[in-house]
Amino acid sequence: MARYLDIHPDDPQERLIDQAVRTLREGGLIAYPTDSCYALGCTLGNPEGLERIRRIRQVGKDHDFTLVCADFAQLSQFVIVSNPVFRLVKNATPGPYTFILPATREVPRRMAHPRKHTVGVRIPDHKVAQALVHALGEPIVSSTLLLPGEETPPTEGWIVQDLLDAQLDAIIDAGEVGTEPTTVVDLSHSEVEIRREGAGDPSRF
Repeated sequence: MARYLDIHPDDPQERLIDQAVRTLREGGLIAYPTDSCYALGCTLGNPEGLERIRRIRQVGKDHDFTLVCADFAQLSQFVIVSNPVFRLVKNATPGPYTFILPATREVPRRMAHPRKHTVGVRIPDHKVAQALVHALGEPIVSSTLLLPGEETPPTEGWIVQDLLDAQLDAIIDAGEVGTEPTTVVDLSHSEVEIRREGAGDPSRF
């Protein structure tokens, strides 16, 4: 049974954020809200967590995980950012965008794309998600909480609990969130490619 943490969306309680971070550091898998929709998350050094996400979502080894980062300085440790890409990403963050970029050596090989060695990165505009990554001190390895056969992610913590209680270690409830995942922008080659249209306006790219 997952720990259920009711966290204020605008003024996250430090003690509850610390409980969620402790769960992550102990190898746990959490469901948490972002500025687009719910996400599943674990730490970089948690290969079992990656497999649990793959099992829940029923995706293969080529699934693009996302590193949810606290700020641009943290993001740039894990992906290679050229000057033109820097401007594009900087102007769209924080916000509901995931950027696919070449991974640096800081990214474990098991979570980068096996052929392209790319990874998704984002900086969310959500106070609870921001509080989590700041307190953790490293990105949260994440994937949209979209279950097989469903068209949209769950919007509230109690729905996540009904669906996945036994498969998670903690669920964060910070009020209702959206149903659209991020807009995914592939910046890993010379041409910008919108891989998925979602909560973020793709026309800015």
